[in-house]
Amino acid sequence: MKINSFFKYVLRFSFLQFIISFSTIRYFDEFTFMNVEHKFNIYEKIIEDYERFYSFIPKSFITIDTIFVAITFIFLILLYSTKFYTYVNELDFSYKNKYLDDYVMLYLMWNSYFFSMLYIFRIDGLSRLYLILFTFIIPFLLLFFRNSEIISNFLGRSVSSENYISFNLESYSNFKNLRILAYRNEKLAIKTPNQNIKESVIEEVNNLNKIDNLNLVVLNISTLKRLPIELEEYLINLNKKVLIISSNELIFHNNFLYRFSKIDSKYIYYFNNDIQYGSKYILKRLLDITLSITLLVGFSPLIFLLFVYVRIVDGGPSIISQVRVGLHGRKFNMYKFRTMYTNAHNLRSELEDQNKKSGPLFKINQDPRIIKKLQFFRNYSLDEIPQLWNVLKGEMSLVGPRPLFEDDTSLFDRNYMRRLNVMPGMTGLLQINERDTDDFDIWYKYDIDYIENWTLYLDLKILLRTFKAVLNKSNAGK
Repeated sequence: MKINSFFKYVLRFSFLQFIISFSTIRYFDEFTFMNVEHKFNIYEKIIEDYERFYSFIPKSFITIDTIFVAITFIFLILLYSTKFYTYVNELDFSYKNKYLDDYVMLYLMWNSYFFSMLYIFRIDGLSRLYLILFTFIIPFLLLFFRNSEIISNFLGRSVSSENYISFNLESYSNFKNLRILAYRNEKLAIKTPNQNIKESVIEEVNNLNKIDNLNLVVLNISTLKRLPIELEEYLINLNKKVLIISSNELIFHNNFLYRFSKIDSKYIYYFNNDIQYGSKYILKRLLDITLSITLLVGFSPLIFLLFVYVRIVDGGPSIISQVRVGLHGRKFNMYKFRTMYTNAHNLRSELEDQNKKSGPLFKINQDPRIIKKLQFFRNYSLDEIPQLWNVLKGEMSLVGPRPLFEDDTSLFDRNYMRRLNVMPGMTGLLQINERDTDDFDIWYKYDIDYIENWTLYLDLKILLRTFKAVLNKSNAGK
């Protein structure tokens, strides 16, 4: 096992040890022990056993709490010695959602073990009703923290809401029962000759991603022993999940990490270059949730004042929503304080000759669409505050490329489509460097730089520098 993988195992094991031990101790103290005297009587029994069987352990270590910690530790050692709990193979066949099956299995394993330990350590006389309720809690915690997939579902990124596009995969193919496909939705199925696979994949993936959410690309190839090098590099740089089913063992031009399996005389290759997935996505979401709640509470007086001010100055709704394109092409309603007239976006075509931006951007000096006296709000990005709600919902992040309109997305080339493979943000590298630039190529440069160098540390650096950038009275992002 690699050091990195070993560290993740130890970290997850330690976290489970803490959360299960803590939950058990608190629950028993609050509910299952009848009273303090009852708990002391059990402690006396444990001391009797201590003097008979394990007196070599320092007596100060012998408490009911340490017994629960030891019980949990032994159970997790046994559990982690099995692949059932520690390894979820996306290339296994799965004919239905197995969460209920897994929960029942964990329920039986934990409770048969735990009640045996209660008997061995003579922990009896407990409240039976609360003990029955307790039997459901620990298996739920074990299932919830089993892997990043379930936690990601809870934080807003459900596997069942993800889509894939397939090439040459028959509708009756048994490979559609692979776990990685069974839990996702097939959005488009393409038939194309192997000799045209490069052009077809690049064109169809780009086209679909511009109009719909796309997370996985599936290729079924029969005659090729090598992918065209341009296609291979495209898939590697796509920042999505890629599954290749081949009749031949493939030889790749590039060195990259992938998983390999052989099923039914077919060679299966899978790699996931989604940079904000799994534990990385979870950590980013936890940071977003914590800071967005803090900022919403801190800004609540200002939100109220701005809400009232916009209504007084211009009337009508103070907060508007605009359809923007988010992670992997998913559409969502982005919220802003209204600083423009209601039909402002419809006036873009009439004002196109005054546009100072290049590419799929639109901004003009002295914009007549802005309501009188509200330029101040835009100068200090105060109109963006409602997007903290988008962050809390999981549609945006605090840091990432700015989400653009569908019309803008339709103009992206295949390289710039990569910006859809990270969560859109309220601020980013562009906003802290050249926020008011007229050059779309600079947008492209900063967005791609962010994608290729993304880390949580980079997000924190951008957040700290954003406050300084706002104070410079630069114009807010689009």
